[in-house]
Amino acid sequence: MIRKIGMIGKRYRHANRYLEIIRILTKYGFSDIISQSKLENIFDFGKKIVFRQMDSRIDSLSKWERIRLVLEELGTTFIKFGQIMSTRPDLIPIDLIPELKKLQNSVPPFSEETAVSLIENELGKTISEIFKDFSSEPVAAASIAQVHKAILIDDEEVAVKVQRPGIDRIIETDLEIMFHLATVTEKHIEDLKSLNIIKIVEEFENSIRKELNFSIEASNIERFGTNFQKDPNIYVPKCYRNFSTKKILTMEFIEGINISDIENLDANSSDKKIIAKKGADLVLKQIFEFGFFHADPHPGNILILPKNTICFLDFGMMGTITNSTKELITSIVAGALNRDTDKIIRSLLRLCESDGEVNKQKLELQITELIDRYFNQSLEHMEMGALINDAVKFFPENNLIIPSDLYLLGRSLLLLQGNGEMLDPDYNIAKQIEPYIKKIIKERLQIRKIAKDFFISSEELLQLLKELPFEIREIIEKVKNGTIKMDIEHKGLDPMLRSHERISNRITFAIVLASITIGSSLIVHSKIPPLWHDIPVIGLIGFIAATVLGFWLLISIFRNGKM
Repeated sequence: MIRKIGMIGKRYRHANRYLEIIRILTKYGFSDIISQSKLENIFDFGKKIVFRQMDSRIDSLSKWERIRLVLEELGTTFIKFGQIMSTRPDLIPIDLIPELKKLQNSVPPFSEETAVSLIENELGKTISEIFKDFSSEPVAAASIAQVHKAILIDDEEVAVKVQRPGIDRIIETDLEIMFHLATVTEKHIEDLKSLNIIKIVEEFENSIRKELNFSIEASNIERFGTNFQKDPNIYVPKCYRNFSTKKILTMEFIEGINISDIENLDANSSDKKIIAKKGADLVLKQIFEFGFFHADPHPGNILILPKNTICFLDFGMMGTITNSTKELITSIVAGALNRDTDKIIRSLLRLCESDGEVNKQKLELQITELIDRYFNQSLEHMEMGALINDAVKFFPENNLIIPSDLYLLGRSLLLLQGNGEMLDPDYNIAKQIEPYIKKIIKERLQIRKIAKDFFISSEELLQLLKELPFEIREIIEKVKNGTIKMDIEHKGLDPMLRSHERISNRITFAIVLASITIGSSLIVHSKIPPLWHDIPVIGLIGFIAATVLGFWLLISIFRNGKM
């Protein structure tokens, strides 16, 4: 009950934002969602009339285009939501993804005075105590932060990433609204229940909170640097922890050539084929050796330094692959190479969550088709991009949800293939993946590895056998004492429980109203001061409050269509 009161408070505190969302949804032809989800009931009846006109200019647009335009008009949080969800085809319709990939952040930079004030508040020093020079104009600006070039007191050039003022509050407000919208949508719109919208919002919340915390990005830079500290093919920018907080990130300023600037690369005698091969090797090392990889290696985040050295930028989005996940991926690849569909299915079911019933016969048929299409040739000739795109469709079609980091992995490989083709038309990442897969398979078959796994399993089995008599005795004791408990879930009871809860809430409300009315009557009868026209003011206020609340209760009953 307390949580519900809190939700009501937040709902009305963000009333203007709700009204804006309803207006934009109506503008782009989604008034049916507003009606079905009962969003109109949040506000007074009169406000419903405002949102009946649909913009006729969008009639010719597809549903997916209109969704993109809604997100763009709703601003930063919703744009970021769309951008992050464009990497999760297991959670959203495939046809929506191309539109979400068009979403762009186009926001003006905030002033130098604001940036300086934020830095001084966060670091507790004046700007002159921290920097010898600080650029007035940002070198880059986005929806969450902007970057200024500066020189530290010891003459080191740095890039200072400053979080946009108030963006955390804006995102927090929008997250609260998103969760409420997801809840009412799943509750009232039958066609959207299968999309698991609450799960989608939870995924987004996890991603956006990481991006808002620059301390996490600083840790990512340091971990990345440690992994590659002895590799001459890569340069990792230095992070200055003393001048960084959750809202400020200070790192080494890097000047290089953007990987997509082919003309400049040629002018500087850079070897594009070597760069493509080095870039792929570096990302594959991140994935298969360290299990910690840059999840957004698009051209804007990769610079080329002298001697074909590669430098990654923006470490806000990183992926992690655990050893167990790595072994399951290897099992799937080995199963595909050996045409062992049973092995692939076992590994997939261990790797993925299920979002409904999994039809194993259909699963086996689709896996066989994928093997026939892509694995009847050498890896050198395999179209990795087409394989990943087909796999992306395969999982949601079979009610399988794989860990989010694996979708980041797929996206990273697709971007890597695109970058490679841009530098070398004959480039194929599958050829470079082959030795890594073979190495992992070989390691799994080593006697030392098998002995280690057997030892760990034996140790766990011995521990289980040791504890088994005690566990059995405890269960028997609980049965004898009648203290054993069982959790039974009956989904059919939910509507009845909600109905009973609604009835009990109304009865409680009516009792409170009656109490206010009786109490006010006693006060009026007793002529308790202060008086207004010989009527006790407190009693009068009580009558007015009871009348308003009474009408509110009746309106709520009429809105639900039940007396």
